[in-house]
Amino acid sequence: MSSPYSGQTPNHAGGVGPGYAAAQHVGGQHGLPPTSVIPTAPAYPAPGPQTAPPAVPQQHGHLTGAGDLTPELLNTSVWSDQMVAAAGIPIVDIPFVTIGGGIGSFVTVDYLRIAGVPTQNIRILSNIDKPWQTYEYLTRVSQIPRSERIRSDSASRPDNIWGFPSYAMEETIKDKSLKAAWQVLVEPMFADFYTPRAGMVFENLEREAKRIRWWEMLVKGQVRMVRRRHGGGYFTILTPPDGASQTKRIAYRSQYVHVGIGYPGLKFLPELQEFRTRHQDFHHVVNAYEDHEHVYTFLKSRPGTVLIRGGGIVASRVLQRLMDDREKFGLQTQIVHLFRTYVSGPHGKNAWLRRPGSNGFAYQGFNYPKSVWGGQLKAKIRKLEGAERAQAYKDMGGTNTPWRRRWQAQMNAGREANWYHTLEGTAEDVTIGADGRTVSRVKFANGQVNEIAADFIIDCTGLEADVREHRLLADLMDHSNVGRNPLGRLDVERTFELKGTANGEGRVYASGSPTLGGYFPGVDTFLGLQVAAQEIADDLARRGFAKRIGPGRSISQWLKWARNQQI
Repeated sequence: MSSPYSGQTPNHAGGVGPGYAAAQHVGGQHGLPPTSVIPTAPAYPAPGPQTAPPAVPQQHGHLTGAGDLTPELLNTSVWSDQMVAAAGIPIVDIPFVTIGGGIGSFVTVDYLRIAGVPTQNIRILSNIDKPWQTYEYLTRVSQIPRSERIRSDSASRPDNIWGFPSYAMEETIKDKSLKAAWQVLVEPMFADFYTPRAGMVFENLEREAKRIRWWEMLVKGQVRMVRRRHGGGYFTILTPPDGASQTKRIAYRSQYVHVGIGYPGLKFLPELQEFRTRHQDFHHVVNAYEDHEHVYTFLKSRPGTVLIRGGGIVASRVLQRLMDDREKFGLQTQIVHLFRTYVSGPHGKNAWLRRPGSNGFAYQGFNYPKSVWGGQLKAKIRKLEGAERAQAYKDMGGTNTPWRRRWQAQMNAGREANWYHTLEGTAEDVTIGADGRTVSRVKFANGQVNEIAADFIIDCTGLEADVREHRLLADLMDHSNVGRNPLGRLDVERTFELKGTANGEGRVYASGSPTLGGYFPGVDTFLGLQVAAQEIADDLARRGFAKRIGPGRSISQWLKWARNQQI
């Protein structure tokens, strides 16, 4: 059947949350809390109390100020103990502080606890209750509930630094079925890559969090800034919850700081952000990382058209949700999929750097080729600097998604029945039509311009990655000599120490997406966060803060992990 959208690429058969609407929009960004991409209020209760959380510190010494940041502190890059005391801010001494409290903080603390660092030497400063809370929120709203599978390797276990037993082995034992084990054995030639269910990941993270006594180390609040201290080390300024402290701020004085805050927030495509700002319409134009269940609810009540923007893993998940609902409930939903770059076949600069593609998508099992986590690419990029490193990232980067049999069959059926339409082009403007629907003016690859009406637009182009959009990171760059790496993110050493932040014996480390572009690719993946945590733990062991995890300690600690023995 012919498509109603002129200028489309021919169809070829075969092969972020509640409260966002009230946030201010600055420079195309959607405002988010400083250390998390979800609201500070938990969506569900925290796990039952293992032990009492760290008490709000008592004030140290004679404090004369109001307990808040002063102009002198704000404008000074290196603070003395006297300056902080004069402001009336209580000081808490703790050797190691991690900021964020998400999975990046979790795997780092997990390594340190396994390396023998006691809980009283670690504090986790966070505005979330559970380390998987942000990640679960993002997976849920991007159509990966607990019952669905995430994009992660079987051995990439943030709850298990050894990766054994793998998720597939655990699923085989729990389900008393060889299906998962067989899938790992024959992937990817005869089966899709095995990936774990989201629920299994979260359950295992909770188990390990209890085992390492996470909640004994957790301190709730918003981290405002990290500043160097006269004499070495750092002050980390925390704003505790209302009523939790006699002062507005608390200063954590430490020798080591780890920054694990993840993405700064959401970013919309310019024309979509302009539409939302101009019309104050957060209903018809949504980001896939926002809670947008109302879209699917509406489509169950009447026929409608959805315009999807983007071609990565999130776009494929949203697309599958729409197609699943259409099939399950007998809906008449029309889906229009707009690609800025349409991939029609295998692509890459040479035979060794080539990935398959078709029907608009570039296909790859995981975020990066597997060798970035421990093979040739990892070794190669550790040696590259400047433009050469940036080019290496460009060669292996790009938006991609796994090839999965089920939704390939669904897309083929949609093309055949003319309810799924793929387009290649650029949207130049979005307005409201006479019937109240969104109207996108699109310039197609062949030069034609056409208007596409849709009940909803779902932006699946991803999260904002500019590190200066995060207040804490911007402050570090302004006051601690932190620079940018070849991709514009935070510049780190091979040990994940933030370059320019060393202060006496003190060190600041960073891991996760803000460090993408450094000497190790894949930093914003489960295994990548674990590689970074291992580098940090090894560096701290060299400095005498932690024990080295050698063969003997590794075996004994794995046996404790296997018995779920608390440490």
